[in-house]
Amino acid sequence: MNASHTTKFIEVQGVEQTFRTKKGLFPALRDINLTIAKGEFVALIGHSGCGKSTLLNLIAGLTTPTAGTLLCANREIAGPGPERAVVFQNHSLLPWLTCFENVYLAVERVFGAASRSTGAPAENKAQLKARTDAALELVGLTAAAQKRPGEISGGMKQRVGIARALSMEPQVLLMDEPFGALDALTRAKLQDELLEIVARTKSTVVMVTHDVDEAVLLSDKIVMMTNGPAATIGEVLAVDLPRPRNRVALAEDPRYINCRKAVIDFLYTRQAHVEKAA
Repeated sequence: MNASHTTKFIEVQGVEQTFRTKKGLFPALRDINLTIAKGEFVALIGHSGCGKSTLLNLIAGLTTPTAGTLLCANREIAGPGPERAVVFQNHSLLPWLTCFENVYLAVERVFGAASRSTGAPAENKAQLKARTDAALELVGLTAAAQKRPGEISGGMKQRVGIARALSMEPQVLLMDEPFGALDALTRAKLQDELLEIVARTKSTVVMVTHDVDEAVLLSDKIVMMTNGPAATIGEVLAVDLPRPRNRVALAEDPRYINCRKAVIDFLYTRQAHVEKAA
């Protein structure tokens, strides 16, 4: 692999984001510069209102920056694309469709027509079904394929959302607090599963979280955001922990403890005063 590709897969260059509101212009983000390598797992963390989700939406192409440029694989991000899949906190499943059908919709959209970018021909129904089955198997939901969202737990719904995103074979997986609404045990189980899935798929992941332990457990790099308005990147912390990672073993690891302390110090000491004044 070309070294430049290794170091620069997603590039955020001088990005600013200002929103028009009833009270006038609101500067959400300023001077955002970030480089993400191929296969890297990056967590975005910060207090509420620091623009984490805004930055994720910009990388997803769901919004356009007021200033600056975003690139993915040396191509400007000008809108959503199948190479960038998003998993939201709200799983966004269609309640009248089964788990299988919810995933199949995404598969059909990406692979059911000839690809303009690669020239790959449209796949037939058997191929699309095989892709859907494989994605459900990846998240351990083969047995629930014919159930509707109303018949399964919150954790299983999030698994379907992750399966749907992975079924598109994205180069980048973008996750906006995907486990935020789940109980602690379900959350821990899905974090461990996500570690295994990412190890297998070698996906590049950008994940918004407000959970310090989640960020340290999952990430190669933690991007710490300053408080809004006009939030920016305050610090980037490299998480130098070997993979595969085991949460029980890591709890005693001094490197894990030091990373955790560094994030807590940033959030609750260096960024705390603005939070109190808000």
